[in-house]
Amino acid sequence: MNRQPEERFPQTGTAPSSATRATAGRQNRLQRFLSMQTKDVMTKLVITASRDLTLWELETLFEVHDFNGLCVVEEHRLVGVVTKFDFLRNFIFTPGSVFPHYDELMKRTVGEIMTTKLCTVHPSTPLTRVLEMMVTTRDKSFPVVDGKNRLVGIISRGDIMRALSG
Repeated sequence: MNRQPEERFPQTGTAPSSATRATAGRQNRLQRFLSMQTKDVMTKLVITASRDLTLWELETLFEVHDFNGLCVVEEHRLVGVVTKFDFLRNFIFTPGSVFPHYDELMKRTVGEIMTTKLCTVHPSTPLTRVLEMMVTTRDKSFPVVDGKNRLVGIISRGDIMRALSG
């Protein structure tokens, strides 16, 4: 009878337990994560908006795709980000302001309400740095741009979580 020898740990002479194997697996995932870059896990197909999109059209995009924000692009270059927060901020009124008609507000454009001060990452940015930035800024995602500020993807909290889980 030909039997295969059992895998043994040199220190104990016993087979590794399932808990030991699980711990080793988690440790390997963490080591892989430490060497990963943004390009390894980012979403490459990004739904974008243009500056001239009306808020009517933007509202539809938010409903259809259920994103919290969209990158605003002109000629493949990132020029801003428009979020549901930006959209909602459009409807804040103070006691001293004139109450505009809803239809007039909805005719405004993305270019009028978008955020232009952006935090972006490069495809080669280490995931550890992206995670640190997300925790520090509390942002849910970052546009990924190349050296010419062309949008090449987006990286989200979900992408980071998937990378951590292996």
